[in-house]
Amino acid sequence: MMHRYGEDWLKFVKQQRVIAVIRSSDLRVGKKMAQAVAAGGIKLIEITANSDRPWELIESLRAELPDCSIGAGTVLSLADVRNAIACGAEYIFTPHLDLSLIQAATTATIPIVPGALTPTEIVSAWQSGATAVKVFPIQAVGGVSYLQVLQGPIGQIPLIPTGGVTVINAADFLAAGAVAVGLAGSLFPQAEIVREDWQSLRDRASNLIMRIKISPRSNQIGDR
Repeated sequence: MMHRYGEDWLKFVKQQRVIAVIRSSDLRVGKKMAQAVAAGGIKLIEITANSDRPWELIESLRAELPDCSIGAGTVLSLADVRNAIACGAEYIFTPHLDLSLIQAATTATIPIVPGALTPTEIVSAWQSGATAVKVFPIQAVGGVSYLQVLQGPIGQIPLIPTGGVTVINAADFLAAGAVAVGLAGSLFPQAEIVREDWQSLRDRASNLIMRIKISPRSNQIGDR
């Protein structure tokens, strides 16, 4: 049974539906990326643990963007989990299924979304206490069609596809039953980051939010 803290966070995720995944080799640039998408209306921002000084960045963004929910991604070890908790991360994403990380996060009452791909992995993650399950890498195994197939047997599990989700196809994943989607490269084109075109990042985030708001939902699966 999911704890209250997980239910509250998942409810927020279902309302927002988009998670911006930031991986930056420069803390200053990472902060600018986060500020840009937040200004565009994205309120769920994930900082990957393989970014430059990720824990410092998360702590800073928590203070600067109070309306946003700032989390840690690409969490691979118990040390990462401890660091994420210590810096105030509001949720944790992992690219893989590691039951010890799920246990550590749930013990600390922080939502955790482990990565899984097969039905067996997805169900194992859910039964082990995951708040939701990240289906990764979704595009490599069929994209939207794979997510649609999963809805039949395990549609009761909240799924967040990442890995190949783009500004163009995000609405399709949501219509197919995803409770939210995670976007990385598609939201942050390298050329724009190099020339520090923060306005373009902001506009792209805003356009994505608009696309999602006008897209149809499939049987309201996202509200389950």
